[in-house]
Amino acid sequence: MDAKEEWRAKAGPWARATLPDGQQLDVVVLGRTRTVDGRWWYECEAILPARHEGPDGTTKTTGAPTPISVEADEIAQIPGEDYSPVPTQGAVAGRQWVVEKLHQYAVDDPARRLHRRDCWQARNSHDRITTDDAVDLLARKAIAWCDVCRPDKALRRRPTVRQEGAGE
Repeated sequence: MDAKEEWRAKAGPWARATLPDGQQLDVVVLGRTRTVDGRWWYECEAILPARHEGPDGTTKTTGAPTPISVEADEIAQIPGEDYSPVPTQGAVAGRQWVVEKLHQYAVDDPARRLHRRDCWQARNSHDRITTDDAVDLLARKAIAWCDVCRPDKALRRRPTVRQEGAGE
């Protein structure tokens, strides 16, 4: 393995980014980030040409890592690259579900309701949770589910207890 191949292997996983003008560029993937609006972005480094001037005054072209952010839809994985060590950051890593806090009118009324992240019914104060947490809450029957977005179906869980007022 020559020095260039060795450097490329140490840099991290590579992916192909499509730039806003349609050009494609191979980039080093540094991380994934979910922004507050729920969109995923890849934090990358593009290796762009730069002029390097040596102590003796000679100049040459080198590769300079330049940070860029690319929307997830504009990233294509390159076969053979391992993306598992890429750090993932965001409000909550993984698919997000919304837990809405409900006003309890009676002791038996549910205190919380599970929604898909984009459900328009999640109006009150709420928290975001991971898929694993949502599955756990449904399995323990510790939460009601929204009868509009039906997260229980999306999570491949069937309701085992009828909700008060559901389907009546």
